[in-house]
Amino acid sequence: MKRKFRPGVAPTIIFLLVLPALIALGFWQLSRAEQKRELQRQYDDRVKHAPIVLGTSLGKAEDLLYYKITARGVFDTRHQFFIDNRVHDGLVGYHVITPLLIAGSESVVLVNRGWVQGSPDRAVLPDAEPPAGVQTITGVAVVPHKKVFKLADEQPIGASWPKVWQRIDMARFTSAVKSPLQPIVILQNPDHSSNGLVRDWKRLDTGIAVHEGYAFQWFSLALALAAIYFLVNFRAVNNEKR
Repeated sequence: MKRKFRPGVAPTIIFLLVLPALIALGFWQLSRAEQKRELQRQYDDRVKHAPIVLGTSLGKAEDLLYYKITARGVFDTRHQFFIDNRVHDGLVGYHVITPLLIAGSESVVLVNRGWVQGSPDRAVLPDAEPPAGVQTITGVAVVPHKKVFKLADEQPIGASWPKVWQRIDMARFTSAVKSPLQPIVILQNPDHSSNGLVRDWKRLDTGIAVHEGYAFQWFSLALALAAIYFLVNFRAVNNEKR
């Protein structure tokens, strides 16, 4: 039985529209993977450098990001807050964010002092008082994500300081505290002053494998579409006559 390649008009139009789109999505994911690969290289390179001393003037986020940072000052206990719904080893708790008043300056830097387990009674917050007096803090500089999934709305900042936040909002903090704020958050290194806080910071994973997986899926769909299109449109000649 002879077969000829005789595609229909409608399937051909759909094929010519969908196939380039699938291929383009695959290459877009590959480009995203390359961007993330460059970000990973930047991170791995910067963490090897000697710590940068955070001075009295405000730095730039891109100049500090992923570098080791050293800052000296006093913790501001009045404006400490907890980031809600942080999970560690299957347990739900908080990240403790404490502003550090930089010595000799009016500027402030936020310090993520670590994770602490929450209480079954959410009205009761854990005890996470920072050490008193002048402290020297070391850690890695990160920039908070602006888009974070939130389980609740933020409490308005009024006469009383909200103790629980859904995310680190630099603009919200600055507008409330009115102090010059460094554009980064310090993930504090583990040391003897952790006071029971867990500082198990994971190595940055920029998600290269995720984008490569998506690219594989798009290219596989393109290949499957092409195979179906050609197989379906090789028609039997005597069937067509009949």
